[in-house]
Amino acid sequence: MARTEESTPGTGRAAGHTISTAMAVVDSDGSLAAWTHEAQRLTGFTAAEVVGCSAAQVLAAPEDLAKASEFVDRGRSGDGWCGIVGLRRHDGGPLVVYLRACPVSGRGGRIQWLVTATEMTAVPSWPMNGAGMEALLSSAPIGIAVRDPDLRCVWVNDALALQDGIPREKRLGRRLTEVLSGPDAESAEAVMREVLETGAPRIDHAYRTWLQTDTRQEHSFSTSFFRLDDAEGHALGLCVMSVDVTDRQRARERLALLSEASTRIGTTLDVMRTGQELADLAVPRLADYVTVDLAETVPLGEESLARLGATNGHIPAFRRAGVASIHKGIPESLWSHGDYVFVPAPSPFTQVLASGRSHLEPVLDTSGGTWLQRDPGRLEKIREHEMHSLMIVPIHARGAVLGVAVFVRMDDSAPFETDDLRFAEELVARAALSLDNARRYVRERTAALALQRNLLPRRLTGGAALEVASRYLPSDTQGGVGGDWFDVIPLSGARVALVVGDVVGHGINAAATMGRLRAAVHTLANMDLHPDELLAHLDDTISRLADEDGDVHRHTSTEVGATCLYAVYDPVTRRCAMARAGHPPPVVISPQGRVTIPDLPSGIPLGVGQSSFEAVELELPEGCVLALYTDGLVETRDEDIEAGMHRLGTVLAQPDRPLEELCSDVLDTLSTRALFDDATLLLARTHALSPTQVASWDLPNEPVVVADARALATARLTEWGLERLAATTELIVSELVTNAIRHGAGPITLRLIRHQVLVCEVTDTSDTVPRLRHARVTDEGGRGLFLVAQLSTRRGTRFSPAGKTVWAEQEVNSNPS
Repeated sequence: MARTEESTPGTGRAAGHTISTAMAVVDSDGSLAAWTHEAQRLTGFTAAEVVGCSAAQVLAAPEDLAKASEFVDRGRSGDGWCGIVGLRRHDGGPLVVYLRACPVSGRGGRIQWLVTATEMTAVPSWPMNGAGMEALLSSAPIGIAVRDPDLRCVWVNDALALQDGIPREKRLGRRLTEVLSGPDAESAEAVMREVLETGAPRIDHAYRTWLQTDTRQEHSFSTSFFRLDDAEGHALGLCVMSVDVTDRQRARERLALLSEASTRIGTTLDVMRTGQELADLAVPRLADYVTVDLAETVPLGEESLARLGATNGHIPAFRRAGVASIHKGIPESLWSHGDYVFVPAPSPFTQVLASGRSHLEPVLDTSGGTWLQRDPGRLEKIREHEMHSLMIVPIHARGAVLGVAVFVRMDDSAPFETDDLRFAEELVARAALSLDNARRYVRERTAALALQRNLLPRRLTGGAALEVASRYLPSDTQGGVGGDWFDVIPLSGARVALVVGDVVGHGINAAATMGRLRAAVHTLANMDLHPDELLAHLDDTISRLADEDGDVHRHTSTEVGATCLYAVYDPVTRRCAMARAGHPPPVVISPQGRVTIPDLPSGIPLGVGQSSFEAVELELPEGCVLALYTDGLVETRDEDIEAGMHRLGTVLAQPDRPLEELCSDVLDTLSTRALFDDATLLLARTHALSPTQVASWDLPNEPVVVADARALATARLTEWGLERLAATTELIVSELVTNAIRHGAGPITLRLIRHQVLVCEVTDTSDTVPRLRHARVTDEGGRGLFLVAQLSTRRGTRFSPAGKTVWAEQEVNSNPS
């Protein structure tokens, strides 16, 4: 029996492995004439069992008989046959082999066939000759090249030339760096050398290059490298497979850009800064030149434009909120950041605003008859900088048109396509939400600031008792303006009230609540209430406001509360009574610069409930400085309130300096970062009235003392040089002393105080409140307080534990009568 061995590459065995092949000889009548030992091993049939029998008995399926007839016919014509055939093993099991049949001439010229069979695990799954394999590779849709160990191209298919535009004749015999220049080509060659040295393939190596057929756009390629080895494992070269992944890479980059937009656009609630962030993000990854123009009302926080419809030639002004360019200095722009921008009508700008739809002009038409002829300045810039492609995208959010974003490509950049417009619209849509949020914040904050500034005092005066100065610094956080307030309120008897408060929360509601509380404090102060009594009444007021707000906002949570510090300084006695409701304590700086913090009970914030306030009275030397403030001035994210109070006292320990300078110095010590709460500071330097400015007499409770009281008052006015006020003052003194004798009790005290006004006070031990009456014609009395009201500029009554004081003021510079 014959036995043959052949070297066949296969998927199941290594290249170069020797494979045993079963052989048999078949006569022209289809009977087996010879059977090898390898055939016996393969099928299990012995030669004695099959020789002389029909070869069909070893075939597994009836359809294989047709194949047998086919190779018989081919044998007669002199052709061989090969194919996959199923054989039957001796034990009945199936056996699939690769079968070859070649005709041979037997004795006497008869035709016989030499048949060889090889197991399928030892042959390629798809046998192909060299011509078929080259045809396959040449027509493959991916770029394929073969390089020798020197990395020179020795074979290339047609698809690679179509990918990168490099013809076959320019590539063959050359290395990659001899065809392409740049770091990407050098990096690819470094990878090739590594694959040649290690034998490990490199998959999906990315590199970029500019195509000779498309110099406007850089293309991205994904390349894989495999080493080619001979039968002994020696490197023959490299196989390089390349795929153009420009579209995939562009999609990745745009998805990353949209993700980046969510973090880079809208970092602040500043409309103009948000517009600039959009422009900076789009250049150069989407366009070469970008502008963001907002309706002129948007940066001011006002309502934005609706869709324009008919404009009657009136074009709303824009404000440039963002501009960016690939060129330094942005020479393409006619307007700078923050400038007003105007456009002709009609134009793509007005069409976009009117329709709410984007405008795409892949090739910008600068010929005659277009809208650019009515805008020579813009046309000149377009021609000067070779602008050739344009997109105008409306910026709208929540149904409002906020403005337009303009995207331009210049020089050799590829024209815009529909995909570019869709991407620009998505990018602008994300920025529009941030712009709208910023617009709404600006509008609300502007209204809150306007409300708060209108509710705060515009001019402070401490009269003869105090020299005052103040500062208010609103917060810059998203919460906006807060509810801080301060006030200086002139009281009777040359006294002055100082108040500083802080309403819970931020925004326009807090500012409105602050205004209501400030009005309430004014009303209560005019009643000359003691500080602890005033805070108790104010607590009732804020609790009532909370109940009212709860009724209005039944389905929403409302929080109403405030802290407050109220102090009353008397320049006659140089004493200051103060009380606080959960507010930081005042800081007192003596004329020598010594800083003290009075031991003042803190109390609880207003509106909390179960309030209890306690007043403390201090004696303040003339020339000392009293500092009232809110917690935003002394408490920050990086500094607790104790450290802030120490910082405040250190700056103020210079009481001889002007108060305005001290206020500025205190604010200069604040962190440069945005405040998270409003900061308020009220400084007051004390003055005292000299004894010569005050005259006081104790009078018996007898009718005869009325004439004496008039005489004493007239004499003192003469000493003060105020004889012109003697007549009206006598009437006022006469009426007030008479009322005290008739309706009061105990001893009577008459006091005159001369400062910026002339004050006349009459004190008795009764708590009966005098009432102003309008007497009838037939009444013999009842006109006293009415006359006092007519002769004075202000009048009133205040109470003390010892009784009451009725007072009246007259202007010193003119006679009110």
